[in-house]
Amino acid sequence: PTSFAVNLRPGAEQKVVFITARVHPGETPSSFVCQGIIDFLVSQHPIAKVLRDHLVFKIAPMLNPDGVYLGNYRCSLMGFDLNRHWANPSPWAHPTLHGVKQLIIEMYNNPKINLEFYIDIHAHSTMMNGFMYGNIFEDEERFQRQAVFPKLLCQNAEDFSYSSTSFNRDAVKAGTGRRFLGGLLNDTSYCYTLEVSFYSYVLGGPTSAVPYTEEAYMKLGRNVARTFLDYYRLNSLVERPLAPTPKTR
Repeated sequence: PTSFAVNLRPGAEQKVVFITARVHPGETPSSFVCQGIIDFLVSQHPIAKVLRDHLVFKIAPMLNPDGVYLGNYRCSLMGFDLNRHWANPSPWAHPTLHGVKQLIIEMYNNPKINLEFYIDIHAHSTMMNGFMYGNIFEDEERFQRQAVFPKLLCQNAEDFSYSSTSFNRDAVKAGTGRRFLGGLLNDTSYCYTLEVSFYSYVLGGPTSAVPYTEEAYMKLGRNVARTFLDYYRLNSLVERPLAPTPKTR
């Protein structure tokens, strides 16, 4: 039907943004950030409409439902830290990872699909603000391109810190979604861990810490979603008038 978004028409090429959250059950803020992303994307906001027309969002909001149900802090029902098993997830022991990984590989092998972003949402117990972890590449130009999204997010979200964002290849993190998929996907894909503080963010000086609320976490999610508008340079397609955007830092 003609009402279909351009990118959902049969045979159309799709740009996919894949988002996962709550692989560590105790990191509850990640669910609120993810909720903010989902609520914004399905809303009637003019930016959300443009994003739905040009991108496909695949979201797995809870990768560790059994761990969440049991009230575990880090592990699944069977005692696994799922975020160390991306390399070879078992359909029996790590079913959610296995399912998501199969879907990602399927999309990666489909010539009509460009899997452009993978973002895994976590919460951090010792750092303030929102920030990202990215991967290290030998190719300098790819490394520079990877910094674009967090820089744009920093302009949209007052609680997001680019100075806390880091790019690493720590051996301990080799089994994480970001590291494993960063090695699997090609150089047009960007894989990030989005971290947000359990407790507060800083505005202005180091003494002015603002406690996070559920609403503030969801606002960060909304700002993550709207940053794709800047990244893909779709601003000219948004119907005016626009809601006022937060001042850049």
